[in-house]
Amino acid sequence: MMMFLPQSGALFTLFPSCNSRSRTITFSVFVILFLYCCVENEAALVLPNNETIPAIFVFGDSIVDPGNNNNLPTIAKGNFLPYGRDFKDGPTGRFSNGRVPSDFIAEEFGVKDLVPAYLDPKLTIQDLLTGVSFASGAAGYDPITNQLANVISLPGQLDLFKESITKIKSAVGEEKAATIISKAIYIVVCGSNDVANTYFATPIRRPHYDFNSYTDFAASYAQQFLQRTIGGGKNRDCYDDENELARLFNDKLSGVVDSLKATYNLPDTKIIFLDIYYPLLSLIENGAKYGFKVFNKGCCGTGLLEASIFCNPLSIPLSCPDASIYVFWDGYHPSEKAYSILVPIIINMHVSEFF
Repeated sequence: MMMFLPQSGALFTLFPSCNSRSRTITFSVFVILFLYCCVENEAALVLPNNETIPAIFVFGDSIVDPGNNNNLPTIAKGNFLPYGRDFKDGPTGRFSNGRVPSDFIAEEFGVKDLVPAYLDPKLTIQDLLTGVSFASGAAGYDPITNQLANVISLPGQLDLFKESITKIKSAVGEEKAATIISKAIYIVVCGSNDVANTYFATPIRRPHYDFNSYTDFAASYAQQFLQRTIGGGKNRDCYDDENELARLFNDKLSGVVDSLKATYNLPDTKIIFLDIYYPLLSLIENGAKYGFKVFNKGCCGTGLLEASIFCNPLSIPLSCPDASIYVFWDGYHPSEKAYSILVPIIINMHVSEFF
């Protein structure tokens, strides 16, 4: 889950985990912040020193993929009902009933309400100037994770970002492009597929790596990506092994950030690690105070196994009538309401560290 460029940044890492191994996920966000000109949207968040953010660029997996996988030869897609059933435009490729974290983050910082997919054929230059998502559902740090799902790897997403820079420069010139790129927010959300799909669902890595060595292995790829950018059971209970691996991976990622801070002396750059494992866990365990009634299964279909192509039109008759009372939308992804609660809480906890 990572990516970015010079001039001030921050890292969120979310490892929501409880209530099924597919929900052991990583949500890492690197945020690069710097002063820039006016922003049309009114920020929900009051930023220090009247700071404004010109754009948001997103990398990672299905947690923040708004439709880049739609035209890829992969089963990891969400561009059909019941996905998007509560979204104003219907199914877009977002793996949710509505908006996803990158949309809420962009709104919180006053950039725009929705972050579109870079590979959307309808993408406009104005969309690009205020930010896009390069994320690809089912992607991971582990190269095998991307190969298994036939999706865009993090290095591949970085190549798309470089391509977008060329387009931005052509549209607004070198100087303005440099301002946008240096003062944007960069989000990286990744790691859950390495844990749930590659390590636990296949026999490829487990014979060769225990928890400690696999998290070292995955964290090393996370570090490489950063360096390139800056220089349950039947009751759907928590899966102890998956959650242990998720927590261990978070610890390793925190160490990667500390190492980068010590190695790279970049006065205009901030790298901040935010572990979001426990806020999501708290939402699961104390959801009633936020209006949630169902915490141990998703809304789509039976809510136990359905995700991606398994959450499809045939799932509609079994799906819940009101996703807003569910913490999870499908067997893997939180609901739009859960994201809408988590994102402001997490940002407000750490916004002062960004500046």
